[in-house]
Amino acid sequence: MLDGLWTTTVLFVIQRMTSQEEAAPMLEVESLLLANHAEAHNGLLYMMGAGFTDVNQVIQDDQPGAPPFHFGIGLTILVPWTETNRRHHVLLYMEAEDGGEPLLRLEADMETGRPPGFTEGSDQRVVMAMAGEVTFPSPGGYRVAAELGSAPAKYASFRVHHHRPLLRSA
Repeated sequence: MLDGLWTTTVLFVIQRMTSQEEAAPMLEVESLLLANHAEAHNGLLYMMGAGFTDVNQVIQDDQPGAPPFHFGIGLTILVPWTETNRRHHVLLYMEAEDGGEPLLRLEADMETGRPPGFTEGSDQRVVMAMAGEVTFPSPGGYRVAAELGSAPAKYASFRVHHHRPLLRSA
C-alpha cells in the first residue's frame, strides 16, 4: 500500500494474431492480358495487339457462323522465395461472362528454382503465354480467368461483336 492507495499489478497476455500481412507470402497472378498474339521466350513476354477489350468479327452471308478468332494470352506470376522449387498448378479458361461451359480450358504445372547468387527472400517472376483459336458461339461478354492454387483468380473481360459486311453500291 502506498499513501493509502492499493497498487495493483496488471498482467497483460499478448496473443499473436495472424493477419494477412504476417501470413506467409503466396503466389500471385500479377498480370493477365489478352492479345492478338503472345509468346514467352527466355523469361520475357512478347505480345502484339495486347490489352484489347473488343473483338469485332465479320460474318459473311454464306458462313454458318463466326470464323475462328486467333488470340494470345500473356500471364505473369510472382513466386515468393518460400514457394520456389515447388510445383504449382495453373488453370486458364475462357467462358461467357455469365458462366457456363468454358470455350477453352488449359492446365499446366510450373516450377521455378532459385538461381545461383539470387538475393535471399526475393520474389521471382514467371512468364507464360499461349496462342490459339476460338470460335465464339454468339456476341456478348466473355472473360479469361487465371487460377493459381488458393490465390484469388485474375480475370480479363472483353466483348465480342458480330457484324455483317457492308453492301457496296454499284
